[in-house]
Order: sequence, then C-alpha cells, then structure tokens
Amino acid sequence: RFFIIKESFLLYYAESEKKSFESNKYFNIHPKGVIPLGGCIVEPKEEPSMPYAIKISHEDFHGNIVLAAESEFEQAQWLEMLQESGKVTWKNAQLGEAMIESLEAQGLQLAKEKQEYLDKLMEETEELCLQREQKEELERLNQVLEAEKHRFEEVVRELRLEQEQIRREGGKLELTARSLKGVEEEKKELRSLTQSLQKTLEELSLEKQQMLEMLEENESQLPPPTSPSKEQSPIWGLHCSLRQIEEKMQQLLEEKLLAEKRMKENEERSRALEEEREFYSSQSQALQNSLSELTAEKQQTEKDLKAEVKVRMDLEKRLREAEEALQSLEQGLNSLDCNKEKEEKMKADVSSLR
Repeated sequence: RFFIIKESFLLYYAESEKKSFESNKYFNIHPKGVIPLGGCIVEPKEEPSMPYAIKISHEDFHGNIVLAAESEFEQAQWLEMLQESGKVTWKNAQLGEAMIESLEAQGLQLAKEKQEYLDKLMEETEELCLQREQKEELERLNQVLEAEKHRFEEVVRELRLEQEQIRREGGKLELTARSLKGVEEEKKELRSLTQSLQKTLEELSLEKQQMLEMLEENESQLPPPTSPSKEQSPIWGLHCSLRQIEEKMQQLLEEKLLAEKRMKENEERSRALEEEREFYSSQSQALQNSLSELTAEKQQTEKDLKAEVKVRMDLEKRLREAEEALQSLEQGLNSLDCNKEKEEKMKADVSSLR
C-alpha cells in the first residue's frame, strides 16, 4: 500500500496511486482508508516476516495497526513523522489556537508599546538635538569668552607696563617736586634780596636827597672861591659822594632788575614744573582708575566664565546620561525578548530622557 501523512491523519491508497502521486505531485482526496493519529502510540516492532515494522495503537482501536518500512532509515523517518503527527489532537489544537491568539495579542501590545517608545524616542531625540545645539552654542560662547579673557589679560598686561613706567617716571616727578621746592626757596631768597635792594635804594635815594639839599645850602652860603682847587672844595666832595651814591644806586638797580628777571624765570619754571606734576598726577590717576576697572571687569568675566563652564559640564553630564539611556532604549526596542524587567528598565530610561 501507499501511505501519505496529512496533518494528524494517515491516508492509505493502492500501490498504483504512488506513480500517480509522483507524476502529478498531488494526492487523491478519496483514499481507501484513513487512520487518525491523534493520541496514538507509535513504536517500532520486531516481526519475523517484517524486519522494519511499526506498530500504531490507541485505546479506541480494535487491535493494533502494523506497518513495515523497506529499510531501517525509512523506519526511523516514519516513526518520527508519525509520532509528530500523533501530537496533533483537538485539545492540542485548541491550546495551540489559544496560544496563537495570546501571542498575537502580546505581539499587538508589544507593537503598540514599541510605537509609543518610538514616539517618545523621537521626542527625546529632538530634545537631545536641541541640547546638542545648546552645547554647541555654549562652546561658541566659551570660545568668545576665552578670546575676551585673553584680550583683557593683554590690556591688563599693557596697563601694568604703563603703571611700571609711571612708577619709573614717579622718580622724575619727585625730582620735579624737589626742583620746584628749590625754585620756591630761590624765589623766596630773590624776593628777600629784592626787598633788601629796594630798601637800600630808598635809603640811598634819601641820602642823595639830603646831600643835594646840603649841596644847595653850601653853594648858597659859601662865597665864590678865588683860587681853590677842586679837590679841596667841599662842594667837590659832595659831588663826588653824590656820584658814588648814584653809581651805587645804578648798580643796585641793575642787581634788582637781574633779581627780578631771575625771579620771573623761576616763576615760569615753577609754573611749568607744576603743570608737569599735575599732568603726571592726572595720568597716573587715570591709569590707576582704568586698571581698577579692568581688574573688576576681569574678575567679573572670570566669574561668568566659571559659571558658563559649570553649566556646560552639567549639560555634558546630562547629555551623556541621555545618550546612555537612548542606547539602552534602542537595545530594548531592537531586542525580540521582552520581559517585565526590561520593560521597567525601558520606562526608567524614558523617565531619565525626560
């Protein structure tokens, strides 16, 4: 006979059906007999006339069904296929349908959860992109702040050099102050000398006036001399004294003019030194104020820079955590094996991304 296994049934035909099956590649739906295999016990059996026999038994059968193969290899193949087909029972079919429905429901639920996770993943990816843009912006601001910091440091360095130069010029300023003090002292001395010369001139002028009066009085009282010499004449003596007084007065006037000229020069020099001192003082004060302002700006810039660096480090830390959670979430979504522990971990990753 020719046998065909169809699901959980063993169909048998006449020997001639084998050639038709091999040529047409389809079986006849009207077999000579049908043996249900569900719940059957299939086992090998040794028969004297059939060396490769197979026994099929069931509690509802009236007796056993014995089949024989042509070789040991075919016997093993038929045993395996018959035993597998015997597992297909109505109860197993119902259980299989229930399992299939349960698996389909789980698959739909997993697909729904996967879609939800994908939607959340897209949202978090957009947020992650935004954080990356913020990170790039912070890096750009950091570069700008670094350049600004270098510029401030350069300005502070230049101001310190100028301050050092001002300190060196401070020695010149002290020298100017000492020169100014010396000029003031010389000015006082010249003023005192001028006053002394003025007093001497007044005394000489008074003496000259007195001598002129005496000369006029003597000329009016004395008779004209007959033959006296000029050296013996008292009038001549008065004239000589008067001439000496005038010469002395002229000399004193010249000294007074010279002293006044020197005093005027000293005043001009004192004024120039005072202006120079005021200029250096104002320059020093302005540079000191600029240095103080730039130092304050530098401290504020460093403070802002530290705050920006701290914010940047926090954002980088959050970005790394988000990337790790994202990778874990992608692994969970790509994994076919999904259990409650992995679902909890995926939910935790989504919360971390939020």
